[in-house]
This record gives sequence, structure tokens and C-alpha cells, in this order.
Amino acid sequence: MTSMQQDGEIDLALQALRPRLAGSVIEPHDPLYDEARAVWNGMIDVRPRALVRAGSVGDIDHVLRTARTTGLPLAIRGGGHNIAGHGTVQGGLVLELGQLRSVEVDVAQRLVTVEPGATLADVDRATAQHGLVVPLGVISATGVAGLTLGGGVGWLTRSCGLSLDVLDSAEVITAAGEHLHASEEQNADLFWGLRGGGGNFGVVSSFTFRARHLPTAVLGGNFFYRPAHWKGALAAFDQWTQDVPDEMNSIVTFLVLPPDMGMGDEPWLIIGFAWVAENQQAGLELIGQLRNAAPPDQEEVGPTAWVDWQSAMDSLFPKGSRGYWKNISFSRMDDSAIDVLVGFASEVTWSGTGIDIHHMEGAFARVPEGETAFPNRSSKYWLNIYGFWQDPADDERLSAFARKAHGLMQPFGGHGQYVNFLGVETGQNAVDAARQAYGPETYDRLVALKNRFDPDNLFRINHNIPPTAG
Repeated sequence: MTSMQQDGEIDLALQALRPRLAGSVIEPHDPLYDEARAVWNGMIDVRPRALVRAGSVGDIDHVLRTARTTGLPLAIRGGGHNIAGHGTVQGGLVLELGQLRSVEVDVAQRLVTVEPGATLADVDRATAQHGLVVPLGVISATGVAGLTLGGGVGWLTRSCGLSLDVLDSAEVITAAGEHLHASEEQNADLFWGLRGGGGNFGVVSSFTFRARHLPTAVLGGNFFYRPAHWKGALAAFDQWTQDVPDEMNSIVTFLVLPPDMGMGDEPWLIIGFAWVAENQQAGLELIGQLRNAAPPDQEEVGPTAWVDWQSAMDSLFPKGSRGYWKNISFSRMDDSAIDVLVGFASEVTWSGTGIDIHHMEGAFARVPEGETAFPNRSSKYWLNIYGFWQDPADDERLSAFARKAHGLMQPFGGHGQYVNFLGVETGQNAVDAARQAYGPETYDRLVALKNRFDPDNLFRINHNIPPTAG
């Protein structure tokens, strides 16, 4: 078949698709095309053959059928906040689920059912009014689907675990068009793979989470430290984390703060914390212990509404930001590790790169290794070096910084990587990304699932787990 004949068949297939949809097909000649093809990471600039904005869950089946019959490469886009740009594909077909954002809360059962295009903000608004919360990420514009399928590290990781740890069930549409219910009781092997294996096994059309009690107000705050105090603050933080209960969640950040915060143009170390319990006095006492051990240069501490806390840093990550991310887990925060951390963090004198250290442990660590496909439950900390710059001229330099910082932390690193914190990779690096992220035992188990549920690798625009040949 000539390329002209193939193009003609694709045109016919897309024409036949349109009347079957509740949503719409957007092609290069459409006025909405450039807006529709844009993803969060502005470094990803590709031109799909067509995008389908699903208007109902039923549209998913039609798009999968079209992808199978045309052979067009298929990308699935949920909330659209993926750093690696897997929500689009050059010359292929994009299934955009962003209009499917319904959130239903069963207050009596504490179950929250979420459509695949919903964001953290959608879920938080629906649950907080009932005094409930689902552990999600740290930026409210993040899509729930991709976050959960990869893991779900956020402000409640110590209190509640990952997002995938509270996933009760999922409705999945496979490459063959099967509609499967996945839970601990039904299709348990698929349910295991969905919790950490990314979008490799099908399109999840619905997620049901077990919600947790949300205090009337969260005790949130930040301690700010100038560079001269960084080493002492990190040492005190590590000591402080030895005994904090699950209700105390914390993230250390190195960042040049936005100008509107009035903090100048020097980098800061920020210890952010969220005490998620009704007894705020106990949280204040714990925060006081850290303050006494490492007095901050500035601070802000007080009760806050959960939806406000969860969206406090949204403005830092506008759509179209450019970024390359690297991550590594580690457990040592001794003098050697602190010297390395402070060394490369001190270089971040520009706005557009941040470094986060998530304190894990707690509920996260009590999930047995191997119970889900998430690769590592034993490390105390998880480091993410993340970009959010605006100027294309900074791409090479700031991507190189992330790689350098990641390399310097290797002597302290634990096993596995968090796929939601993996940036754009190409060539052999892209091929190796998933294998290196999961480790051999988990990876082999994921490959077995891939062979069963997607042997032709229809779902390959992701941190891909290719099926074995034959």
C-alpha cells in the first residue's frame, strides 16, 4: 500500500469515527488544533494526525477501534500534566479525556469514584465539603489518572500512603476492547499492575478510591532558610524525622521563589510541613521542636483549608512551562550526603528549577514491597530535580543540570525510580527507562501482564513495558 493510499484510508476512518462520538475530532486544519495539541511541557512540540476529545466514556471504545484498524500510534491524555509529554504523539491519534471530570462521593462508604480526566482540584473540591480526602499530589492541576497509575506521591504520603494505595477498584478498557473490573477480588493481577505500572495495560475509564477523614483545617507551614543555614537545617530535619508520627508530612525544597513573594532573588531552603490531625496543639509542639533545633530565617505557620494548601504552588507550574525531571530515592542524610545536596542546590540561582526532598516512611512504608508495582518502599527520602523554565534557550543547560545533580546523588541512591518524576528520554534511554525504574523482578512481572493484556503494544506512548516477542 502506498503512503497516499494509507493516508486516504486514515481519512476515511476518521470520517467514519466522527458521527459515532459524543465528543469531537480535531485535525490540523481545525482552528482549535494548535491549542488542543499543546501539552503541559512546552518542550514537547509535536503534531498528531488527529485528536479526539472524548465526550463520554463510550468514546473510548471507538477511538481504540480506530487506532487498531488504522495502525496509528495512540497516546492517552488524562489531566495533561505529564512531564514526559506522553499525552501526545507525532503523526498519531490522541485520545484526550480531559472533559470527563465527574467525581462522585459516597459519604457513607467513604468511596470516591473519579472519571479519567479529573484533576486533583476536582477531587479535592468534591471530597473536602464532606470532611473527606483522597491522598493525591502537590499541584492541583495534576491529572488524577496518570498520577495514580504511576504512584501518587504528595502531601499525604506519610499519613495515607500513595494514591495507588487507596485505589479500591478500576474500570479498564483493554487493547482488545474488553471491559474489565479490576480490584483485589477481580482481575487481581491486572489490579496489581495498574498500581504503579502506568498506562501500559489499558485505558482506565473510572477510578474508585477509599477516602480518609479530613480534619476541619490542616496545620500547614514553611520554614525558610538562607544558604548559610542549609547544612544545619538539613541535619536538624533528618534528626527530627526520626520520631515524627504519620500525621506529619513534610517536603524540603530548594528554590528561587517567585518575585511576587517578596523573598528576593537568592535561593532558599524551605521545609514545608502539613499536620493532618484534629489535635493541632500536638502538631504545633512538633513544629516547635524543629524550630528550636534549626531556627528559620523566616516562617509561616497556621491552620489552612485543604483545598488552599493543595493549590498553593499552582502558579509556579503554568501550562507551557519547559522542563526536564530526574529523581532518586535515598535514605542517608549524613554529612557526606548533605555536602553533596547543598553543593548542587547552591548552584540554583535562577528561577525555573527546583529540588524537592519528600519524606516518605509512615503509611507508605508499611505497604509490603511487591504488593503493588511501585518499585521501592524502603527508602526514607525521595528526591526530585524538576524544571519549569520558560525560555527555550535554557533547555540544554537546565536539563544538563538535572542530569548532573542526579548523577551526584547516585552514591547515596536506593533502588528504583518513580515514573511520574521521569522526564523526556529518547533513544536507548527511553527503552531502558522502565526496566531501570522497576527493577528486574517487578519488571518481569509487568512484562507478563503486558503479554496478556496488550501483546501488540497498542499502549506504548508511556514509560513503556514492551511485550516479549513470540
